[in-house]
Amino acid sequence: MIELKDLSKTYTISNRIINAVLPATLSIDQGEFVSIVGHSGSGKSTLLSLIGGIAKPDKGAVIIDGADIWKYDDRALSKMRNDKFGFVYQFASLIPTLTAKENVLLPTVFGLNKDASEAIHLLELVGLGDKVDRYPSELSGGEQQRVAIARAFINAPRIILADEPTGDLDEETEAEIMAFFQKINQEKKVTMIMVTHSTELALRATKRLRMKNGMLETLN
Repeated sequence: MIELKDLSKTYTISNRIINAVLPATLSIDQGEFVSIVGHSGSGKSTLLSLIGGIAKPDKGAVIIDGADIWKYDDRALSKMRNDKFGFVYQFASLIPTLTAKENVLLPTVFGLNKDASEAIHLLELVGLGDKVDRYPSELSGGEQQRVAIARAFINAPRIILADEPTGDLDEETEAEIMAFFQKINQEKKVTMIMVTHSTELALRATKRLRMKNGMLETLN
């Protein structure tokens, strides 16, 4: 389903070249749960951005369902991101003037038309069925992150890219979110690619990778 072919990305900061991702080749099947561990600055978040069509590689290809996404024009690339991907980041980044339900529905403005019942259903799945009309200021940090996770699933994506999705949560909420991810992965066959600094969380994945100084390697 996803193929990376000799994918690489460099940045120049203050005349210094940073090799964020050195040539990486990888295949990910539909329904796999992939974890990527590594220290801060190892390149794992950059790799996720390359896969998700956010950062453009210097060289190589990201092939999804047989097509190199970086050969799409801007409109087709945006449509592909909205149709196929759900994104979860460490910080929820909710719109403060929208309710939880409205924040979940936000991606549908740019793609599929969903009614409020789907947003409510997703909020129920992440344990917020009684807070669908609350504003972000009325929710805890963990609850806001649950809204962001529900939002990532509103367009029924086939791929979820999660960058430190539990990094700002307490242990109990972290365990609940990971259980939700595993349930969706197993029951819906949604492909999960999760960046994490936690070796313990990484062990829950079916395929484990590590980034070190821009190099991608497979763990046993």
